[in-house]
Amino acid sequence: MGARTGKEYIEGIKNRKTEVWIHGEKVDDVTTHPAFKNVVESVAGLYDLQHEKQEKMLYTSPTSGKKVGLSFITPKTKEDLFKRREMHTEWATFSGGMMGRSPDYLNTSIMAFGTANQFFAQEGGGSDQFAKNAADYYEYARENDISLTHTLIHPQVNRSMLTQSEQKDPYLSARITKKTPDGIIVNGCRLLATLGGITDEIVVFPSTINRTPGTIDDPFAFAFAIPNNTPGLKFLSRESFDYGKSKWDHPLGARFDESDAIISFEDVLVPWERIFVCESTDICNRTYAETNAVIHMTHQVISKNVVKTEFILGVVISMMEAIGIDKFMHVKEKASEIMVILEVLRSHLYKSEHNAKIDQYGNMTPDFEPLNAARNWFPKMYQRMHEIIKILGASGLMALPTESDFSNTDVGPLVHRYTQGANINGEEKVQLFRLAWDISISAFGNRQALYEYYFFGDPVRMSNAYYDGFDKQPYKDMVTNFLNKTKKEAGIF
Repeated sequence: MGARTGKEYIEGIKNRKTEVWIHGEKVDDVTTHPAFKNVVESVAGLYDLQHEKQEKMLYTSPTSGKKVGLSFITPKTKEDLFKRREMHTEWATFSGGMMGRSPDYLNTSIMAFGTANQFFAQEGGGSDQFAKNAADYYEYARENDISLTHTLIHPQVNRSMLTQSEQKDPYLSARITKKTPDGIIVNGCRLLATLGGITDEIVVFPSTINRTPGTIDDPFAFAFAIPNNTPGLKFLSRESFDYGKSKWDHPLGARFDESDAIISFEDVLVPWERIFVCESTDICNRTYAETNAVIHMTHQVISKNVVKTEFILGVVISMMEAIGIDKFMHVKEKASEIMVILEVLRSHLYKSEHNAKIDQYGNMTPDFEPLNAARNWFPKMYQRMHEIIKILGASGLMALPTESDFSNTDVGPLVHRYTQGANINGEEKVQLFRLAWDISISAFGNRQALYEYYFFGDPVRMSNAYYDGFDKQPYKDMVTNFLNKTKKEAGIF
């Protein structure tokens, strides 16, 4: 099949008839339902963009010879990484970086799993079958341009140092309840599938917070991929932040509300040929790091974050000029904060690519250190950018007429006059400020802030993991050597 068009993507999810629930109702067709149709069209736009810019977004499959999505590429050179980043950039630019789970995010992880497939064959829960499954699934997803959502997190019930098996209801979190000749039976729940219900398949990622390998928590430790319309699989979507308003009034929410869903498993049969990990907390805990999936996924994320920061910077500068505050020192200082954030992100991305090396699987893999620093830093910086828009927009983010106000013959001339800026007419200024509003204080914008803060997980856990993994000895040695030198110069031995 090769790279799909937007029409083919829409037809694919329309024909699947995945069981999706929202607002207390079962969705008959996600491609036409008010909560999903606009974001479905946006995802379709991503697939169409692949064909509009084939030289940047497609490459020739090594097996079929067809043109496939560049996000699936197995990078062998630094140039491959540069090309993949350019592809990530094109897709991120389409939404101003506001689609955090565009398909290329998971495509990179599936590539990493597939090319590191022997990791899944090791003793202690692995098998040659699981290794073959990972390799086969990578090829299947690449050759058919499969769109993916994923779920990772256990339900947020009682996190006071209890394992899943110790919860009041040990069958709440998704777990293996039976093994059959055809596969495993899974029951329970997982969070939080972004783009849930509007993709072809779901990858159930290994949770990394299971504890004590080889214990009663192992039934919660697995990884697999199944079609979204698998019997017993339900997507329970949160309230939509696409309120059915015009794209003029809600320029982001009416286009890019990705939706997030609770995933319910009710006697779901997962065939053996779709399983990568089965009842192995140890393998689950090591999967991301030892397949290098986390590195390739983070490369995509930081590429997206560069675009998102560029977009926000453009909005902030435009706001400043629109109302004539671009000459004030404290205003320029705030804009320069975003400029610094942008340049730091670019530097981290540049270093990660130019220091890339061939890994144990033969893949050119970015240097993780700068990427890891960036993914720990950006969630906090995004909150600051979010705040800067609100500070500079002030009451202008509240006094916002709608498209209908401007088109009304009675009040239209008034709102045109009363909302004008220093260098911009009323309609243009309001349209700009509605974009800023949708980034900063709308339901869509606040979801973005929360989403970015927890993108890779709890920032405290991440910072602790970063600290524990950091090579601290050279810096301690610097201090020790300096103090020893000081003692020697002082005649103290």
